[in-house]
Amino acid sequence: KEYEEWGTGHGMDKWARCFDCGQSFHGPVVLALGWAAWKTYLGRPDTDNIRCGAMGVLGTALGSNGRSEEGLPVYEALLALIRRNWSHNENLVLSAQTNLASCLNNLGRYDEALVLEREIYAKRVAIASSDEQIVRSGGNLACGLLRVNRFVEAKTFLRELLPKARQSLGLNHNCTLNVEEWIATALHEDPDASSDDWHEAESLFLGALQRRRLVFGPTHPSTAWCEEDLSCVREKLAKLE
Repeated sequence: KEYEEWGTGHGMDKWARCFDCGQSFHGPVVLALGWAAWKTYLGRPDTDNIRCGAMGVLGTALGSNGRSEEGLPVYEALLALIRRNWSHNENLVLSAQTNLASCLNNLGRYDEALVLEREIYAKRVAIASSDEQIVRSGGNLACGLLRVNRFVEAKTFLRELLPKARQSLGLNHNCTLNVEEWIATALHEDPDASSDDWHEAESLFLGALQRRRLVFGPTHPSTAWCEEDLSCVREKLAKLE
């Protein structure tokens, strides 16, 4: 009966999503519910998985409200708790590490986050996680490399990741499109970028944009971001030529 509080049967998800309209809570509401979830289950033993889930709900609520300084000790405690009680659950450990890395990135602690992102990707590959999980963790690693301006390493890594994404997930999958766009970003943000690099970046953004319009529609946020990136690259090319 652990999941039957309020008679909903929805478990921890009730703290994150409205079951009347189906929308996820956000802003001050999700923050208030995050604290409420934690206070509700705080008295349970450390080994209780519901208490562990509530800690994750609180960390997510803090992070989504721009309070990563407060969220960091929550994520650190959560990772320690999972390692202590559920170390055999590798996916749970990796999920907690991913949340911690994201929090560190939000705080501008990019080098520390990159160490975690390397570890997560290597572990995902080692335990033969799903193709999507591997590509997602690879994308996180690539973004981490870009944040610390390791453009050459990022380009090499992403070019190796792209065929796997295309083959296993398909050309129109969001993860595949992200990888293509990150390669384009690594190409044009590199201070040593050549004219050929800028043209390749334009081609990658254009191809991704065309497929985003087809799959997600012209008004989707990811489509708009890709359009903006393509526009910036074309402006730069116009100046170069």
